[in-house]
Amino acid sequence: MSETVISLENVNIYQGESLVLQDVNFKVEKGEFVYLVGKTGTGKSSLLKTLYGELSLKEGKANVVGFDLSEMDWKKVPFLRRNLGVVFQDFQLLTDRTVYDNLKFVLKATGWKEEKLIEEKINDVLDKVGLKSKGFKMPFEMSGGEQQRVDIARALLNSPKLILADEPTGNLDPETSDEIMQLLFQIVEDYNATILMATHDFIVINRYPSRILKTERGLVFDSSNPS
Repeated sequence: MSETVISLENVNIYQGESLVLQDVNFKVEKGEFVYLVGKTGTGKSSLLKTLYGELSLKEGKANVVGFDLSEMDWKKVPFLRRNLGVVFQDFQLLTDRTVYDNLKFVLKATGWKEEKLIEEKINDVLDKVGLKSKGFKMPFEMSGGEQQRVDIARALLNSPKLILADEPTGNLDPETSDEIMQLLFQIVEDYNATILMATHDFIVINRYPSRILKTERGLVFDSSNPS
């Protein structure tokens, strides 16, 4: 039986007082890879921010990895985020510490205490993204593609049910973008994870076709539901 990871029913999304997206209805099941596309300013980021609890849900019903977003408050947001991985376009790594210490910082912040388990987990995710021998490096010593892999490793630390990737290939050359896409699809396969990826990159979408959600004219259109 499939497990629903994201479910939105009749959701209206606001940025401040402005209605950005209205009557949003879609579900994403476990193990799906879904693109989120749309021109700048059409509500992609607002939708992602709603899903990870940065924008509060005012109208409609939404459930993300088992959390009811209408009941979200600042105390519950950290618990929601422990079940999510977020991958950013600009990596958002701590520049004053090594790759290993970047990952350790996240584990400590989410309640991990046992040093041996922390070490095992970090080695595991670095191995997964092909950076097993790079834990000692500082972010500035790495290429853009390597930094993006660190960002993906960080998103995998708490074995999330859902990974939200915001333009993960946006700053990368085509060859590196290809590597990152292969890695993301591999993660879906290996972890039975779910990935929702916002992107402007139609070359990537054509090379790695999958279901598409599109923000346009204040609405969200779903390629799996042509009506």
